[in-house]
Amino acid sequence: MSGKEKLIPWIWTGVNRNELQSLAEARLADAKVLLKNRRYDRAYYLAGYAIECALKACIARRTKRHDFPNLELARKVWMHDLTQLREHAELSDIMKEEFKTDRSLEDRWNIVRNWSESNRYATLGIERAKSMVAAVGDERGVLAWLRKYW
Repeated sequence: MSGKEKLIPWIWTGVNRNELQSLAEARLADAKVLLKNRRYDRAYYLAGYAIECALKACIARRTKRHDFPNLELARKVWMHDLTQLREHAELSDIMKEEFKTDRSLEDRWNIVRNWSESNRYATLGIERAKSMVAAVGDERGVLAWLRKYW
């Protein structure tokens, strides 16, 4: 898709791929600020939300500007399960192949994949928050890996 081509709005939110990418980056930045300010539960939650947005950007990349919206796909990805979103983004096999040469990516994914939107109600503590923000936002973290596919 060329840069001049208008991206199809994300079916249920009116958010397009570029906006999902921006949201992912913003949520990671927010998570880092919250972690620094000892707001551990919120830092954990927003780091996971950054990955949700990034995966949805990867899914949005698969849409074409003039295609009729695929309602079945839209219904399937109206969720927060990161492992299932990775499947819908068609990245599971690619990521598993990369695990063979990059064990740290697998370690980071194993931290990230346990995130849930219900964590917004949880008390998680400093260690879980630090490992989640690092797994998402490190130089070789999950978000850095997803940027190649969004």
